[in-house]
Amino acid sequence: MSSQIVLFDAPGPKARRRHTILTILGLLLAAGILWLVIRKMAEANQLQGYMWSPFVTDPDVWTQYLLPGLWGTLKAAALSVVFAGIFGILFGMARLSSNRWVSAPAGVVVEFFRSVPVLLMMVFFYFGYFATSEVVSAQTAPLAAVVLALTLYNGSVIAELVRSGVFSLPKGQSEAGLSIGLTPGHVLRSIQLPQALTAMLPALVGQLVVVLKDSALGYVITYPELLNAAKTLGSAYANTVPAYIVAAVIFIVINYLLTKLAGAVERRLKRRGGARRAVVAGVGDAEDRPGQVGAYSP
Repeated sequence: MSSQIVLFDAPGPKARRRHTILTILGLLLAAGILWLVIRKMAEANQLQGYMWSPFVTDPDVWTQYLLPGLWGTLKAAALSVVFAGIFGILFGMARLSSNRWVSAPAGVVVEFFRSVPVLLMMVFFYFGYFATSEVVSAQTAPLAAVVLALTLYNGSVIAELVRSGVFSLPKGQSEAGLSIGLTPGHVLRSIQLPQALTAMLPALVGQLVVVLKDSALGYVITYPELLNAAKTLGSAYANTVPAYIVAAVIFIVINYLLTKLAGAVERRLKRRGGARRAVVAGVGDAEDRPGQVGAYSP
């Protein structure tokens, strides 16, 4: 017999009616804000056809501005995601270590970089080191500062996600591993960490969206990402507001695709986990029923 934990009561007729009214009011409020924005843009002549026509008629808008900026954003985000994932898993495991000489310094590092704003780290790394050092070229210095800042901040957040994911698992997981002779390190790496990463997948992908959006902060240190390209485009074609709107739409589309991808991966992992549990349960039932296939008979 299976039991289901109910986190909240099902809404009754009054609650459903109240939710419907609040939804309608919210839609009306959003429509009013949208109408106000469109009206203000029309009064400022931002809806004129010549403001938007370059996005359709002039290929240079995309080949010289938006696509190179998008490539810069995706490149910084991809590098940051890889390095932040490695940083987060390593420091998350270090924080879970039973050795205080390992967990305490890891905790200090994680808490420090979680507390420092990403923009401040970008400015510090760029103007304080990469712009004046010979470790990287002048063209690569903004990218290095952006990636390093995003790695340290988001890696620290991922480390906390890993730690909370492991703590959310039932204690029986670790006790079962220890009972068959595994060391605590083996239990963490082989049993707890894979389950924690699966359980925290939505939060992890949400953090990837944060990485993508925070890469726009590289605009402050002249990194040629999408927001910087939109600013340059707006100055070149005298359509700053449309350029920023198009860049915002591109960000929204990419983040939406990432969210849908996360949902698909999560559903696939749940199906695989459900099928595996069903097979294990079926084998257990067969072993408990004499006369069935797979039953043990002395």
